[in-house]
Amino acid sequence: MPLVLKPVPAARGPRWIADAFRLYARRPLGFSALFVVFLLAALLVSVLPLLGALLQMMSLPLLSLGFMVAGQSALLGGPVHPRQFLEPLRGDPVRRRALVTLCVVYGVAAVAVLLLADTVSHHAWDRLQGLLAKGDGAQNEIDALLSEPGISAGLLTATLGGTLLSVPFWHAPALVHWGGQGVRQALFSSTLAVWRSKGAFVTYLLGWVGVLLLFGFISAVVFGLIGAPQLTSLLGVPAGLVFSTAFYLSVLFTFNDSFGNAGAADAPPPGAV
Repeated sequence: MPLVLKPVPAARGPRWIADAFRLYARRPLGFSALFVVFLLAALLVSVLPLLGALLQMMSLPLLSLGFMVAGQSALLGGPVHPRQFLEPLRGDPVRRRALVTLCVVYGVAAVAVLLLADTVSHHAWDRLQGLLAKGDGAQNEIDALLSEPGISAGLLTATLGGTLLSVPFWHAPALVHWGGQGVRQALFSSTLAVWRSKGAFVTYLLGWVGVLLLFGFISAVVFGLIGAPQLTSLLGVPAGLVFSTAFYLSVLFTFNDSFGNAGAADAPPPGAV
């Protein structure tokens, strides 16, 4: 597919989110099933000693690309199913090797960021997970741990490191799959595309913050009025599923606007749902 890198105006950022929710509304069960399948696979992998965390991180580029493949299929009136996670690996050997390389590099880099954040926090994150596993009985210890300065430093390190890592990998899997680019070229092209459209990505990020804050405010008010504030936390589980799924679908629209439609000449115009 011929790729043409295009700058995207800042106003497009919130539109990516709106388009993602509209696309999700077309096939809510299919897209939700995709994310549930991924979560179950990640849960199974997590039980593996040492390699569990690495394999989970390595799978994220394929998760993103799988949702892009499924989303583009839905835009064209096609099916949505979990096998689309593996579809990019069924292509020619050159692209398959490039995708696997991207997954390995991303996994190693992501684990390195997490280890650095844990070291900066003086291993407070590991202690926090242990306390959370104890439940409400350890609430006082949890509160004390959260007040430690190391937690804030670790969170800042993880956030900055994760953000910097996401830039070269944001479009890279799709550039390999649909654009036939090599690993280095895909990482460079992704970085350049995000930089040239940085205004749109800033409003995109702010848009997601706004969506989450608005959901939290509305749910708290509604359940508070009916005298059932405890339902707010219960609603967080299905809402988290919907928001996470919509987030991964929105990546498709960031790609379509930046490089053209995802490998389909007869697809709708970029960003249209």
